[in-house]
Amino acid sequence: MVLSQPEIVPASRLTTRPVTLAVIVGNRGFFPDHLAQSGRKIILDQLAKAGIRAIITPEDATTVGSISNHQEARYCADFFKQHADEIDGILLTLPNFGEERPIADTVRWSGLNVPMLIHAFPDDATKMSIADRRDSFCGKMSACNNLRQYGIQFTLTSGHTMDPTGEAFMADLKRFAAVCRVVRGMKTARLGMMGARPEAFKTVRFSEKLLERSGITIETLDLSEVYGRIERLKDGDDAVQAKLGEIRAYARTANVPELSLYRMAKFGVVLDGWMASHELDATAIQCWTSMEEYFGVVPCTLMSMSSNKLNPSACETDIVGALAMLAMQLASGKPSALVDWNNNYGEDPDKAVVFHCSNLPKDVFVDEIPVMDYQEIIAGSVGKDNTFGTIYGRVKESPFTYLRITTDDFSGSIRAYVGEGEFTNDPISTFGGYGVVRVPRFQEILAHICENGYEHHVSINQSYVAGAVHEAFNKYLGWATYWHK
Repeated sequence: MVLSQPEIVPASRLTTRPVTLAVIVGNRGFFPDHLAQSGRKIILDQLAKAGIRAIITPEDATTVGSISNHQEARYCADFFKQHADEIDGILLTLPNFGEERPIADTVRWSGLNVPMLIHAFPDDATKMSIADRRDSFCGKMSACNNLRQYGIQFTLTSGHTMDPTGEAFMADLKRFAAVCRVVRGMKTARLGMMGARPEAFKTVRFSEKLLERSGITIETLDLSEVYGRIERLKDGDDAVQAKLGEIRAYARTANVPELSLYRMAKFGVVLDGWMASHELDATAIQCWTSMEEYFGVVPCTLMSMSSNKLNPSACETDIVGALAMLAMQLASGKPSALVDWNNNYGEDPDKAVVFHCSNLPKDVFVDEIPVMDYQEIIAGSVGKDNTFGTIYGRVKESPFTYLRITTDDFSGSIRAYVGEGEFTNDPISTFGGYGVVRVPRFQEILAHICENGYEHHVSINQSYVAGAVHEAFNKYLGWATYWHK
């Protein structure tokens, strides 16, 4: 099943503007200019339909608004430089053969280090005279050859030549926009880590330096500061009452003590304030057992609410888990969740039970309004009354992409694996947030996880975006990523 890319819902600074592409219209002098002129208009119309903003030189500034010589390449490059902060990617379209050198020079001189999509118009076999012949089929190879010589990375459309008004090209545009969103987000992401790593979980250790080298900033906040800020809040404060109303509207709270709800509301006020003041795109929180022992709730509901608003939040201070949640969310526009690869499902080698206790966003569940309850796993050690705030629900039947990022200190690199599967409606009865998944050749990816030392956590998103994530990570970010097909 191929899913269309949904419209991005504004939530954080990474999703408040549409994807913007710098557009280069290729042209070659002895080919008809009318092909470049009409091709430019068609491409701009399609970009508008896709909700993609175009930055392109004025039509009267170059030959019919295309790039065909040294002077036009220099002008176009300078024009793109003026808009560099706005540009997320480059689209090269070839209505005819195109001049290969000005194309590559434009990209080099612009200084843009963003994803690039190469598109070529198809010829009409009934119009092959000198007046209408395109030869874009051939020109695309020459353009790619030069870009490769210049060391410029690029993405190809699904067909060598494509009708820009067709559904297939529109799907390619949306997929490329997803790549651009992922690259843009990963290069500037700001994540917050609240609390220390749980003592027993060495699996969530990560290299902050490797992330920083990729442009990803980690801000930290000690739980003692969180509790201190909560202590200053009063039950009747407007912010506390507003957050309390949000919690009650978000989940069914009939069995939850009022004291626990107020504690959660105050924690939510502090969490929101910290995220806003530090412009955080995602968070990872120490959810046990300090918070239960010294504050008396679990933070799962507030984390679930944050993820559902497209500010992903991962438990057990799993920063790279939160980063993977963010990457898929940027690609799909849907909320992500963090789960464990947790149990086999009977004797079926391609099925498993995924689970967390849980802070899953409510949009992933079968029920529109999930149930808030207590955390059964640690209630035995800290007491039931100290563990209210977890979200119960079954993940609905749906396609999904799974992704795990890890920072490999031994190789000094960031690497990942990604793949796709489906949540099924197979019978299962348990607690927390859970679902049954089917993954083709599942035993092979499980072996890959174990042999390469990946964590038991995995981030999931109810969409098919493995291709976009793989392209963004491998080609444009330099993160070696295994795609389990």
